[in-house]
Amino acid sequence: MKKQMIVFVLMVSCLQAISLSQTKKSATDWFASANEKYGISDYVGAIADFTEAINLKPDFAGAFYGRGQAKSSLNDYQGTIADYNEAIKLKPDYVDAYNNRGYAKSVLKDYQGAIADYTKAVGLKSDDAFAYYNMAHAKVALKDYQGAIADYIETIKLNPDNLHAYVDKGKVRVELKDYQGAIADFTELINVSPDNANAFYNRGKAKYELNDYQGAIADCTEAIKLKPDFVDAYYTNGRAKYKLNDYQGAIASFTYAIELKPDNAEVYKNRGLAKSDLKDYQGANTDFTHAIELKPDYIDAYYGRGRTYLIVNQKSDAIRDFLKVTELGYHVSQDTLDMCK
Repeated sequence: MKKQMIVFVLMVSCLQAISLSQTKKSATDWFASANEKYGISDYVGAIADFTEAINLKPDFAGAFYGRGQAKSSLNDYQGTIADYNEAIKLKPDYVDAYNNRGYAKSVLKDYQGAIADYTKAVGLKSDDAFAYYNMAHAKVALKDYQGAIADYIETIKLNPDNLHAYVDKGKVRVELKDYQGAIADFTELINVSPDNANAFYNRGKAKYELNDYQGAIADCTEAIKLKPDFVDAYYTNGRAKYKLNDYQGAIASFTYAIELKPDNAEVYKNRGLAKSDLKDYQGANTDFTHAIELKPDYIDAYYGRGRTYLIVNQKSDAIRDFLKVTELGYHVSQDTLDMCK
């Protein structure tokens, strides 16, 4: 009987051992589980499972990389960088890890560090359009506009479908005041994507800077056709019409912009100027006042309202606004102040 009991205990122990061996997860199992959780946006759960995989297999570069991705999704960029560092130590040619570490560094405003990572990525994979595009962004942040343009050009060569690269390249040329170059860039984008409202709008803005107001109006009008709620296009359209002394047209465009976005002080100020030019001084002052309510230190709005008060002989109101202008740091001529007496 005792012998039978010993045999039974041994059998149970063996079965328990077999059961444990069958249920114990391997590093690969934890890794697969982590990826499943990452796929359903359970980032905390994914991090826990990637950590289990790493505990079982400390040289698991993919697990460090995956945990870095999950931490990035939770905006833990320092933790992200630490995990990508480990992934790269274990796998020095890990292109995706360099790319993603570069992105995390950019978020933390370490643009030089980001550029170094993107440079390493393109060194390992010369056709990596993603790395060139993000490296261009980092260079823009450092005001290396020529370097950024070169990277945007490379991005477009490698991935002509990246429409954002065309727009961003044009915007950088605007920063350099190369408006003709910007127009060429936006025209290139329009040729590739003729229904791209942003391309028409940005080309219109560049034309405005070159005093081609008719061209600006034409492009902004096209942008609005493609995107009827395009606030900035209405605003630029209005500014161009104002420059051509089409004050009624300018007011109409500014009014559309205000209806779409009623908290823009600059649009109220510009509509006020147009109304003042049409001698609608009450309407102008209403707009200037709205602008000031939205932006209490808005020098141009105080000055515009002061000039309008002066025209309608409300001198005490005019002097009050002009004094506010000087208080805010802008010089008002003595002649103007004397007219208020």
